[in-house]
Amino acid sequence: MAASTTPPSTDRRQAVVAPCVVAVAYSGGRDSTALLHAVAQLAAAGEWGQGAKVLALHVHHGLSAWADDWWAHTQAQCDGWAKQGVPVAWHGFRLQGKPGPGESVEAWARQGRYRALAEMAQAHGASAVLLAHHAQDQAETFWLQALRGAGVAGLSAMPMAAERGGLTWLRPWLHRSRSEVQSYIDHHGLTHIDDDSNADTRFARNRLRLDVWPSLQQAFPDATTSLSQSAAHLADAQACLAVWLEGLWPTLINAKGQLSLAAWCQLPAPAQRMVLLAWARKVADQGLSRGWVGRLQQEWLASPRSGTRWPMGRGEVCLYRGWLLWRADDEAGHAPSQGLDARASWPCTIRRAGRHVLPAGQGVVLVKRVKQGGLPLSMLAQSVWRSRHGGEQFQLGPDRPARSLKKQFQQQGVPAWARSGPLLWAGEQLLFVPGLGEDARAQAQPGEVRVTLQWLPLAGEGAASSQKVI
Repeated sequence: MAASTTPPSTDRRQAVVAPCVVAVAYSGGRDSTALLHAVAQLAAAGEWGQGAKVLALHVHHGLSAWADDWWAHTQAQCDGWAKQGVPVAWHGFRLQGKPGPGESVEAWARQGRYRALAEMAQAHGASAVLLAHHAQDQAETFWLQALRGAGVAGLSAMPMAAERGGLTWLRPWLHRSRSEVQSYIDHHGLTHIDDDSNADTRFARNRLRLDVWPSLQQAFPDATTSLSQSAAHLADAQACLAVWLEGLWPTLINAKGQLSLAAWCQLPAPAQRMVLLAWARKVADQGLSRGWVGRLQQEWLASPRSGTRWPMGRGEVCLYRGWLLWRADDEAGHAPSQGLDARASWPCTIRRAGRHVLPAGQGVVLVKRVKQGGLPLSMLAQSVWRSRHGGEQFQLGPDRPARSLKKQFQQQGVPAWARSGPLLWAGEQLLFVPGLGEDARAQAQPGEVRVTLQWLPLAGEGAASSQKVI
């Protein structure tokens, strides 16, 4: 992207598949303005076929005194392009609330932003969301992750493409320099806003960018390229590690994500640490420090007794019948059905994959599309949530008898604290039970859209579903 009118053809292939509806995260700043303009121009030129549409998605964080002005600027910019025949439509989302006590403003804003972008993209039919990160952003991310003591996953920094929540998140300019983006802005005479928070050195990235980076680049002119290349090498290593772990998981964990202590103890020490790190991300969506991993490793090898507990991140690990289970803080004491009328019920409003908050404080359900097994998505729209009242029958597999929930919980070794939560019914057919999963009698048939469900209490939901930078 020297001072040319459009990005190279390789960028077009990486970005989208035509015909399509594609979304661009548009803050109004230099980088997102350049990307949105380039994508809109390609759509206008028919590069992705007739009918291609571009969505400009703007998130109002409510943190800056200028946020309303940015909202107005981005909307006016897109309206102006649309009047010129460019197929771009602006959509905005205002975040509610504010960071909690001790919560990172950066993390709160990032998580809220990605949730808002996903909601807007899916609501308007987009299959992909483009992000305007470039090579210096990647190099800074690598540096910050290294300063935090990150492992292979963290040092891989930001991926060029990622699948999350039914969307493809793309960074087509991740290999482009900041100067190339500025050249594009200058060549097309584009106007953009400058976020005043970018000068606030209370934020780690700003301290690195303003206080450290100029000296680093002066001493090492190729620092951006070199650090970005290191992140790319580690991304390849992480991909290989993921393949290795995928082959290993069937020998280590069961269908509920519980880790076999005996099988884990048979691994070499380095593999034990890698598995522990990956398992923490898999079941709790959190990272562990190397020191903490070492401590858990030593204690787990010391033949602990059933019922032993270890604090881990935002929850704890429990040893139960030879299996290690993770549960979020306060999960054990959270039983939403207690104190409710046994006849209470709530219509199910699930229409798509993603995160769904249940009414009456009944927790959160995470819905994921799958290719095998699972429930038919269409059935969920005709179902209801009901509190447990006793006498329910549940079938674990197609060739297994239906048995009472109490017996199924006991047979499957589901701890008492994991048995709370409402049951999902379609008429008189039980569909889903927290702690057990989907009833085999309700399994989706060939040709139907299939989904699996995971229930979490509100107290522990944040740890399991919090969004990372993707």
